[in-house]
Amino acid sequence: MIVSASRRTDIPTFYSEWFYNRIKEGFLYVRNPMNAHQISRIDLSPDVVDCIVFWTKNPIPMLPRLDELAAYKYYFQFTLTGYGRDMEANLPDKKEKLIPAFKQLAEKIGKKRIIWRYDPIVFTKKYSPEYHIKAFTQIAEALDGCTEKCVISFVDIYAKNKKNMEAVDRYEMSHDELETFAKTIADIARSHGMVVATCAEIIDLEKCGIEHNCCIDKKLIEEIIGCDIKVSKDKVQRPECGCMESVEIGSYNTCLNGCRYCYANYSEAAVKANCACYDPKSPLLCGTVGELDKITERKMKSLKETQMSLRFDDVD
Repeated sequence: MIVSASRRTDIPTFYSEWFYNRIKEGFLYVRNPMNAHQISRIDLSPDVVDCIVFWTKNPIPMLPRLDELAAYKYYFQFTLTGYGRDMEANLPDKKEKLIPAFKQLAEKIGKKRIIWRYDPIVFTKKYSPEYHIKAFTQIAEALDGCTEKCVISFVDIYAKNKKNMEAVDRYEMSHDELETFAKTIADIARSHGMVVATCAEIIDLEKCGIEHNCCIDKKLIEEIIGCDIKVSKDKVQRPECGCMESVEIGSYNTCLNGCRYCYANYSEAAVKANCACYDPKSPLLCGTVGELDKITERKMKSLKETQMSLRFDDVD
C-alpha cells in the first residue's frame, strides 16, 4: 500500500513524534471523517507499506530521526511559497529556516525524493503575478540542485476557505494571462534544473512546458522502490487529480500552520479542541477510542508485482 501522510494535516511538522511511535508499534488507527465512530486499524509493517508520501510545510521536526525510517521507502512533498504571515501565519522564517531545511533534506534523501510545491497560487493586490514571479525566482535559485520537480496549482474555492479568500480580495486571471504567467514560471524552473507540473488543474498548460502531475506518482514510486506496482487511480479524489490510490492517515481540523487558503481546517474551535487531545502515544491522531467506536482491521497488502519484472532504466 501507499501511505499518504497527509493531505489533511501536517504530520511532519506537528505530529512527527506520534508518527515515529506508530512506526515503532507497527500500526495506527484512522477515524473515518464521514462516520466518526468508524475506526480503521492500519498495518504499518514494511511488508505491506510500499511507499510513504509526506506532505509538509516544515519537515524540521522529522529530520533528526529519519534513520528510524530505514526499513521504508518514502518521499516528501515540501510546500515553500512566497507568502508572508498574513497568508501563512505560523511558519518559521523561510530564508533562515525552511530553505536550509529543504537543502538538508535533499542532502539526506536525494533530490529525486523531494518535490517542491509552490502552491496554491493566490492572486491578490499584494500577491500579484509580478510578486509571485519574483518570489518563485528567488526560491528556485536557492533550491537549484536540490529537486527535480516543482508542482504548482491555483487556489480552489471551497466553503471552508471562501470567507478567507474574499477577505484578501482574491481575483482570477484570464486564460491568456494564466498561460503567460505559467510559461514564465516554467522557464524560470527549467533554468534551475526543474520541470513544472500542475496539481489537480483542469487548465491545460502543456504548450507552456507544464504537464499534469500525479502527486502520488506511480512512476516515481516505482523508481524509488525499484520494482513495478499494481495500483489504480484514486477514485476518491477529484476527477482532475492524477494521484494513485493511497491510505490517508491524517485528520481534518488538526493543522496549526494557520494558512488562510486551507481547505482541511474549517473550524478554529475544532482545531483547538482536537490539538488539545493530542497524545503521541495514542494509536489515534488527536483523539482516543470511545465506547461507541468500532475498530475494524483494514486489510492491507503490498502493491508490488509478484511476477518477476526486469527494469533497465539505467542501461544505455
